[in-house]
Amino acid sequence: MFKALKEKLFSVRQRLETTIGEQPEAAPEDVSPVQDSPVSVSSPLTPEPVQPEEDSREKKKPGFAQKVVSLVRDREFIISEKDIEDSLSDLEIGLLESDVAFSATDAILTKVREDLTGSKRKIGTSVDSVITNALSEALLSVLGEGVNILDFITSREKPVKILFTGVNGTGKTTSVAKVANYLTKNGLTVAIGAGDTFRAGAIEQIDVHGERLGIKVIQHQEGSDPSAVLYDTVQYAKAHNIDVVLGDTAGRFHNRVNLMNQLAKIRRVIQPDLIVYVDEAVAGNDAVIRAEEFAKSVGMDAVMLTKVDMDPKGGAAISIAHAVGKPLIFIGIGQGYDDIVPFEPKAIVADLLAGEA
Repeated sequence: MFKALKEKLFSVRQRLETTIGEQPEAAPEDVSPVQDSPVSVSSPLTPEPVQPEEDSREKKKPGFAQKVVSLVRDREFIISEKDIEDSLSDLEIGLLESDVAFSATDAILTKVREDLTGSKRKIGTSVDSVITNALSEALLSVLGEGVNILDFITSREKPVKILFTGVNGTGKTTSVAKVANYLTKNGLTVAIGAGDTFRAGAIEQIDVHGERLGIKVIQHQEGSDPSAVLYDTVQYAKAHNIDVVLGDTAGRFHNRVNLMNQLAKIRRVIQPDLIVYVDEAVAGNDAVIRAEEFAKSVGMDAVMLTKVDMDPKGGAAISIAHAVGKPLIFIGIGQGYDDIVPFEPKAIVADLLAGEA
């Protein structure tokens, strides 16, 4: 997954390693004339001369004297913002070219700059871990914590009601079936509500999925009130001691007022424990924009991205959680029922930084 983004991150890591790694070799020549100066021999208890021209931000921007002390006394190299400036420009271009949203790109750059500027390493040691840790922390700060769906379900009163919303044509109904399969394989009982009564063939589609998976699907006729369908599904689940209700709904755009009002009614009637917004990773920044609009219009608790296996850039997966302030919960990586992966930010970041794609 995310081949293009992995390649760009690998390139930036290499440049940072080269740039930062070269600094200590040049530094001793620069500082040798001042080794006997008061700065280099001053006691740790002696305060350094005040630098009036520096403001509070200079704590992260080491001055020349501080670099001398670190190099001569501590044999440490202090990374300055100037050392990483060109590499950060490369990183910015690489992220934007990979369809990472501007707000997420800016957050990543800010975090990397803060973590690297002013950090120290012993001369002669590898810079790889320093750089990898900085990039990892920056990416994780954007991706967020994620959600363990199994822990979420076991911590709530049964049946747990999960409602799926999103744009038409993004694989939402198939995603409902994939999640149902994932939950049953983890020992949970599931009922599906065929709440997409708007799209022709949608009820038949989810019914076929239910038959293949051996999962009960509650359905009414096409054009009926989806709130009634999902209400009946919840009642069925209560009567049969079922753990989870998965509610499918009609795909919609945020500007379709009647469908958005319909979704608001569904929320009032069944009071879902979790609303999952579904979109496709290949939509790139469009997926991020649509998610933001949905979040404003009706709200969401988590995001599921489909067709991640077809998206070499990876921008939507990196951006969407940051854009809406909600976690990614699953990613779809193929057509089969088992082609679904719980989204674990640490695992994703480890894969992105594992090496050249």
